[in-house]
Amino acid sequence: MTAGTIARPRRRRRPAVVAGPLLRYVGLSLFLVPWILLPLWLLVVNSLKPLQEAGLLGLALPKKWAAAENFRTVIKQGNYLHGLRNSLLVIVPVLLLTLLLGSMAAWAYARTRSVTMKVCYYLTTLSILLPAAMIPTIYVLSRLGINGSRLGYGVALVATRLGIVVFLTTGFIKALPEELEEAARIDGSSRWRVYWHIILPMVRPILFVAGVILVITTWNDFFFAFFLLQGSSRATLPLSLYQFASATTNTMNWNLVFAHVILTSLPLILAYVVAQKRVIGGLIEGGVKG
Repeated sequence: MTAGTIARPRRRRRPAVVAGPLLRYVGLSLFLVPWILLPLWLLVVNSLKPLQEAGLLGLALPKKWAAAENFRTVIKQGNYLHGLRNSLLVIVPVLLLTLLLGSMAAWAYARTRSVTMKVCYYLTTLSILLPAAMIPTIYVLSRLGINGSRLGYGVALVATRLGIVVFLTTGFIKALPEELEEAARIDGSSRWRVYWHIILPMVRPILFVAGVILVITTWNDFFFAFFLLQGSSRATLPLSLYQFASATTNTMNWNLVFAHVILTSLPLILAYVVAQKRVIGGLIEGGVKG
């Protein structure tokens, strides 16, 4: 410090303002408790009670625990394992076929300059917003001879879920450089080899996100299953739950219904826990590329 200069007192740093984030956390908590946590607690706690206690639909812990009996009854009498098998037989081929066809169509839409193809793209993605026309769907499947079968149900699911895959993947592919594709064509690669070895590996993050969305919407589908699957032997888990709940004539066995709901949702919960990091990573990567 030189002579004649006056030392100025240092200003204390003000603490960071936390009112904004605090208010957001409080607001989310106020929304979370009544709309998510309370219904979830009601579902779980009443699935552990006997019939008389569960019929009151209370939030208190059970006075007498009947968890093992309730879940055993659902598995044996509610056709849970049979419905699980039917759901897997539908979801696996629908998921693979929708992702394959959707990514191939998205590649064509992303690289085309044709007005006709752009119109086809908008018509394809329009299926996300428009509700499915059930009567024409049943008519077409009947003419093809596959109405009431798993094949007809799967075809309807692929057709109605294809738009979301095309919508998510097209924007992702547009952000990818075309030089790799051009170099592969110069080396003599066919369009299939270019897609399989170049396009498909690069779009895996966004396809993983689309696959999770497809699994959730297909696993919980009741509308199409109710109209397009004939017979209890083909019933998926949501349809098995409906048949099990509507089988009671006098009183609703809420303890068994809630236990069936938990078992139906359990595979989705496990899949989300396992795939959570990859879903978030795919969304971040897709947002950066978009």
